[in-house]
Amino acid sequence: MTLREVGVHGTVAAGYEHVREEFAAVAAEDDDPGAQLAAYHDGRQVVDLWAGDGLTGDSLLALYSSAKGAVYLVVALLVQDGVIDLDRPVAAYWPEFAAEGKADITVRALLSHQSGLIGVDGGFSTSELADDRILARRLAGQRPYWPPGTGYGYHAFVIGALVGEVVRRVAAVSVQELYEHRIRRPYGLDFYFGLPERLESRYVPVRPLPPARLEAAAANAPAPDSLTGIAFNLNASPPTDLVEFANTRSVRALGPASSGGFGNARGLAGMYAAAISGRRGRDPLLEPGILAEFTTAHVSGLDLVTGEPDHFLLGFEAQCVRYPFLGPDAFGHSGAVGAQTFADPRSRVTYSYTRRRFAFGGGGGAPENHRLATAVMNAATRQ
Repeated sequence: MTLREVGVHGTVAAGYEHVREEFAAVAAEDDDPGAQLAAYHDGRQVVDLWAGDGLTGDSLLALYSSAKGAVYLVVALLVQDGVIDLDRPVAAYWPEFAAEGKADITVRALLSHQSGLIGVDGGFSTSELADDRILARRLAGQRPYWPPGTGYGYHAFVIGALVGEVVRRVAAVSVQELYEHRIRRPYGLDFYFGLPERLESRYVPVRPLPPARLEAAAANAPAPDSLTGIAFNLNASPPTDLVEFANTRSVRALGPASSGGFGNARGLAGMYAAAISGRRGRDPLLEPGILAEFTTAHVSGLDLVTGEPDHFLLGFEAQCVRYPFLGPDAFGHSGAVGAQTFADPRSRVTYSYTRRRFAFGGGGGAPENHRLATAVMNAATRQ
């Protein structure tokens, strides 16, 4: 197919033409294309592409766990400010957290998914999942699902509420408010915690997998009482439907910190560019020492929830595990639809790929991210 036939729009900088070709090829292979791709190099946007009927570069999509990256940036700023000490117990900031044997869990252990507090017995309702204050109250009284510090596992639906409650206790405002005032507004980012009513017209609802793939996914679903099932709230009655979750206005309005990210590829790639390179004439968000702290591996071995090896740095996902062509300190976060976003400090590249429909077999970022990220990195190294 030609670019015109697959409906690829947007621009790339000189030297990034092959990125456009790869993006067009990915769109041509999708029976329902709808995606965005953005990249920055040294703080300058070099890729801004989109494809799919009814989708533009300005469209706002449900990006789920991509929100976690914004949470960790806020925490990194508070550590940088000296407001949070990574090695103090969480309970020193949030006394109620000490219940059920959790008194010694440090902020560092919590951020690196070692607390064992991946959910609650019986699961959460949709209204509870949408409200971080309710999540925090229920989690404070929950026993961990493994002895803290003996292993690690992805706290899929709850890490934002847990870390967010620490932020609330030390800063007297929510992590969402701090993100808005210290990151989103100053750096002009089109990525939101809680989608304002005035922006609803730009929201493109997430689409489910086709029926045949839905059946295949259901056949391979984890047991509700497994660690994976608990972490993804499959132990609730009914279990969480991710498509319905994001397409519910109350969820978009509240913007839960673990799963309520709404925006576009431009916004996410710009956020990570702000972190390592700066934007709009502003300095980088993170000082070199703090950046090094948060991009150092804190756990090793297999993730007890996802089975992924060496999954995390400090909060952020370790991107070199998925994409070996990146530096060892590359950091970022994926989102349930197959979205992927990262910053590679070694090359000064930031990347974001977003989708409006769930991928199949993505495992923390749709498979096409390998092709697209390779094309972006190859172009950047030739500059």
